[in-house]
Amino acid sequence: MKKTFITLSIVFFIAVSAVSAHADLDNFLSNLNIQAKSNMNGFGVKLSTQFGVPLPKVQAIIKTVEFPAHAFMCLQLSLMTNIQLEIVLQTYKNNKGKGWGAIAKKLGIKPGSAEFHALKRGDFIFTGERSRKTVKGQGKSKVKGKGRKK
Repeated sequence: MKKTFITLSIVFFIAVSAVSAHADLDNFLSNLNIQAKSNMNGFGVKLSTQFGVPLPKVQAIIKTVEFPAHAFMCLQLSLMTNIQLEIVLQTYKNNKGKGWGAIAKKLGIKPGSAEFHALKRGDFIFTGERSRKTVKGQGKSKVKGKGRKK
């Protein structure tokens, strides 16, 4: 009886963990959209500050993506991959129906990498504070990581 209970508990935990990995990114993006809708101007300013991208450019990005949180993800992926924002936005437009994992793969984030796992977990922060690294093409990068594209 105890073995059955323990086995079922482990199976349940694994199943919930697998589902919640995708839900974490969805929850993060959903919360960003709620924040944005409550104060779109403030959201744009926070994106501009955090990623070091001029506010008019951020506002233009927000207008071109499907949801405000997608602007965050495009900026975040540009930062993670060190790929120019325009290329990330084009990749987003061409692949947005396939999901963020597919977009990340197209941008060179390898499945199984720390970056890919962070993406799937929604392991991002949105503080509106200046990032230690800026989006490529928007200023000098102060931090360079291994395996980043140039």
